[in-house]
Amino acid sequence: MAKIENNFPAVAVNPSRPYDSIRELYLCEEPALLASLHRGDRREATRIINLVLVHIYSAGHERSEMLKILLLELVVMMSRAAVEAGAPQSEVIGFCYRHLTELTAVTDDEQLSHWLREAVLRIFDAVERVRAAQVPQVVHRAIEAIRNGAMGLEVAQARELVARQVGVSPRQLIQLLRERTGRTFADLLREARIERACEMLAKTDRSVAEIAHEAGFCDQSYFTHVFQKLKRTTPRQYRAVTRGQPHLPHIPDTPTTRQRPAKKYKAAKRRV
Repeated sequence: MAKIENNFPAVAVNPSRPYDSIRELYLCEEPALLASLHRGDRREATRIINLVLVHIYSAGHERSEMLKILLLELVVMMSRAAVEAGAPQSEVIGFCYRHLTELTAVTDDEQLSHWLREAVLRIFDAVERVRAAQVPQVVHRAIEAIRNGAMGLEVAQARELVARQVGVSPRQLIQLLRERTGRTFADLLREARIERACEMLAKTDRSVAEIAHEAGFCDQSYFTHVFQKLKRTTPRQYRAVTRGQPHLPHIPDTPTTRQRPAKKYKAAKRRV
């Protein structure tokens, strides 16, 4: 018998029992395969499956029935992991029946390889559909985390903190928020800070400068600028309206401001 190439040196290849090496191989790779399924990493799962397929081809046709049993065991194991990851049990049971039916029609190692790839893709699709449905919940948790614990931090620090709290990477967090809300993380953080400031303006007698600092703004003038942009009013006007107080427009006491109305009036008089 020709020498069998071993692409997985840690697993001994016995020419008389090649299917043993396949089972040993996927048992060695099982933790990594299940981890890739849970995190939706198709590339890593494909790498592991292709490694198994290399050994299937090396086993040859004479061991096809034994290989079917071993790979069915692998697919059943992945199906259980899919249910644990949130895939509907009824859907996964349907997959198992379909996989078994298709496996009985397999007659050579090429068909067996195709069957394994298709089975793995179906399992991944089922898990990813569940993950897609869960994305709004992740976004909701991220927004709550922004409101409850990230307002006093710099944007980068707040992003890292929120990503850890909801269990995604900072890059994934940015992408999810943009896809689901249409706004950036920095936008949502500013909005949360302004909402916090609105609450303090309405319920406390603290100064605008104190509220700006408490809400996470390092500068009162920048706070006022952002507040006007989002609320279409100034912090003082907002406080007066929410408390039902009459509000007189605030005119800065500077010579330039006092002279402007007279200049406008003279210009208008000349035009008339």
